[in-house]
This record gives sequence, C-alpha cells and structure tokens, in this order.
Amino acid sequence: MKRIVLACAAGMSTSMVVTRMEKEAAARGLSYQIYAIPEQNLGEELQNYAGEVAVVLLGPQVRFKLAENKKLTDHHQVPIAVIDTQAYGTLNGAKVLDQALALIN
Repeated sequence: MKRIVLACAAGMSTSMVVTRMEKEAAARGLSYQIYAIPEQNLGEELQNYAGEVAVVLLGPQVRFKLAENKKLTDHHQVPIAVIDTQAYGTLNGAKVLDQALALIN
C-alpha cells in the first residue's frame, strides 16, 4: 500500500488532519496509508519505506525546512510540498488529500 506521509513539529493538529484525510480517502475508495511523523524522522522514514512513500507533505509550522527535506525526498524520487496553510488550519482533509494526489499524479 502506498503511503502519504505528513511531517510536522509536534503532531497534535496534524493527527486531526490525518483522520479527516483518511475518512475522505475511504469515501473516495482510495487505498493509502496516511499518517504523521515528526519532521526530524523523515530521512529514516524514507529509508525504511523506500518505494512505498508516494508523497510527503510538511506541516506549515516546519515550512522553513522544505529545502532541507527536498534533498531527502529527491534522493528517493518522492514529491514534497508544504500543506496549504488554510486547509491545514481548517482541518480540511479533502483539500489536503487533493493536494497530495495532485503531487502523486
């Protein structure tokens, strides 16, 4: 199963976004493992699940680490972007899922 990884600082609000994304993916009949990890663990995550990670989305609170993490994701040929701030702030799982899918396709 392909993975959508959300990398963030602490994870509290990101876990709520994940829950909404999972519900939206299920409603659309999509099969992705969607979960959040601490941003500092991204390199290890990509190493452990090489070939399974379809996309990485950074929480807006760690947007300043995009360039650093892009080097990691480029090495594994995985797209990365910062989650749309408004979608994140309103816990709009559908919009964040759309963002992830647009990067995958």
